[in-house]
Amino acid sequence: MNLTTSNNVPVPSFMYGTAWKKEATKELVEKAVANGFTAIDTANQLIHYDEARVGEALLALKAKGINRDSLFLQTKFTNVNGQDHRTPYDAKANLTTQVKQSMESSLQHLHTDHLDSYVLHGPFYRNGISDKDWEIWNAIEDLHKEGKTKTIGVSNVSADQLAELCKGAKVKPMFVQNRCFAVMAWDHEVRAICRAEKIIYQGFSLLTANTRVLSTPLVQSLCKKYQATPAQIIFAFSLQIGMLPLTGTSSIEHMKEDLQAGKIIFGNHELRELEGCAMD
Repeated sequence: MNLTTSNNVPVPSFMYGTAWKKEATKELVEKAVANGFTAIDTANQLIHYDEARVGEALLALKAKGINRDSLFLQTKFTNVNGQDHRTPYDAKANLTTQVKQSMESSLQHLHTDHLDSYVLHGPFYRNGISDKDWEIWNAIEDLHKEGKTKTIGVSNVSADQLAELCKGAKVKPMFVQNRCFAVMAWDHEVRAICRAEKIIYQGFSLLTANTRVLSTPLVQSLCKKYQATPAQIIFAFSLQIGMLPLTGTSSIEHMKEDLQAGKIIFGNHELRELEGCAMD
């Protein structure tokens, strides 16, 4: 099952996330693809990701006959607030130059001439879209115009920031990627803007940010009814409400289980219960 962006780019409905994998990144990306994942998420940010090792995995997969065009590759530009001293750009350069340098570095790491999705890893500040953010977004828009990336998006963004970005952007984001908390009605406000603006919402930390939900009587009863794991229940729910979930599991068994979650179809009452399961 594929989703489609506002500019008609097909997107796999499930994505494998590579944060915090470190030296295991190459092996895990290879395993994820071997077990059915066709979308890979990374970032040019050495604190939490190893983009170059994702690229090593892509070369190994190519040697096995799995070509670049069969995979959806997403990476991110991370501003200096989210980097350590190992920036993939000249930290003293202007922001437009930093974006261009980071993109060229990503293309080299991933052994490709274009990305499927390029995401602003987050605004500079918690509130509002600053002049710095606008300069970065304009540079990302230019990369999209040049064909360096098929789609663009933003991560770690509030509803107010997303609304401001959509209002002022020449090219609106096609993706939003946020940590998704059940206690916030699964990021309801941001998802509402995404629906109105035809933006695909990518949810991460769906399990790790919601560990209490996994053991609730509701989820446990649904596990029994559908003969499923708690993770499958959460992923099935996210898929059914139009979310693109990320998983970063290191377990081959869980990779296979996660990709089967789309076979579970909840009734409307069950969906409503899951929507509000952490709001009591």
